[in-house]
Amino acid sequence: GQVSLDDAALLPAERAEVLVALDDALNRLAEIDTRLGQVVECRFFGGLDEEETAEALAVTSRTVRRDWVKARTWLARELEV
Repeated sequence: GQVSLDDAALLPAERAEVLVALDDALNRLAEIDTRLGQVVECRFFGGLDEEETAEALAVTSRTVRRDWVKARTWLARELEV
């Protein structure tokens, strides 16, 4: 649908709020489990695939896959409104 100018003015602020919330959640995740935080950084922010992430973190791709699922589930719960 169409976005009015008033709506468009809110979008950057809402996006900023989401990014701040995501950053806070990632910091909490890294405090709980450092490797889960590293997997998110590599996969989400670094754009690495499973194999590249596994190599960077010196773990197996299976571990990366399992950690990625755990981290996404945890973050989704943290970011629920």
